[in-house]
Amino acid sequence: MAASASIFLPDLRRTFALHPSERRQPLGVAHVDDALGGGLLLGAIHELRATGPMDQGTATGFAAALAARVNEAGKQLLWIQHDFAAIETGRLHAIESFGIALSSLLLLQVPRAIDALWAMEEALKCSAVAAAVADIAEEDSIVDLTATRRLSLAARDGGGLGILLRHRPSPMPSAAATRWDIAAVPGERDRFGGLGRTAFALSLVRNRCGPCGRWIMSWDHHERAFVSSALSRGVAQAARDRSARALSVRAA
Repeated sequence: MAASASIFLPDLRRTFALHPSERRQPLGVAHVDDALGGGLLLGAIHELRATGPMDQGTATGFAAALAARVNEAGKQLLWIQHDFAAIETGRLHAIESFGIALSSLLLLQVPRAIDALWAMEEALKCSAVAAAVADIAEEDSIVDLTATRRLSLAARDGGGLGILLRHRPSPMPSAAATRWDIAAVPGERDRFGGLGRTAFALSLVRNRCGPCGRWIMSWDHHERAFVSSALSRGVAQAARDRSARALSVRAA
């Protein structure tokens, strides 16, 4: 037992210790970046969860926007979807409308959720991958603490962004750096009264680097940047799966 523990403890330290060369990708909205400690942590895993069945498209859009935000010249974006996820929500399409160049996008279809996790882990080890997204529609037991710890270690080694796109909220513990609940919200109209920017109602319910909060943001695909929505109420909430000492932030 002692020998087993001595092997396991270094992995735990690697998972939860701060990376000495950690990098962050600012989202471009000051009060959100402040809550994230300067931006979304790279070399880490982040969970996105649709609040309800009708919000899955919005969660997918937010994942696409994050991937576009971190995309770098000469690097690839990998989007992994297993068969049941495709049956539930359909195949990925129109992703270029979020500012992702199709020349940098790799789409991978796999038969099972466990295959998607394996492919994501292998991709995140590669420094040529800027971001890897795994679209998961399986039960909680598939994406457990062990699986997310493995993904976190792979992301830390490769330095890229890992996004677990979940189809429903989960109470399972996770090694993800952040966990977001995402819901659809009416977007602002353009100056002609037509459809404007895509808007997201975001609830940051887990944040290892700071407080949690709730915001409404929209996405400018031309600039590949988030914009604080005029519809935002500026509300914030305390963390639900951190200690009682965690502070909440108030969106300006």
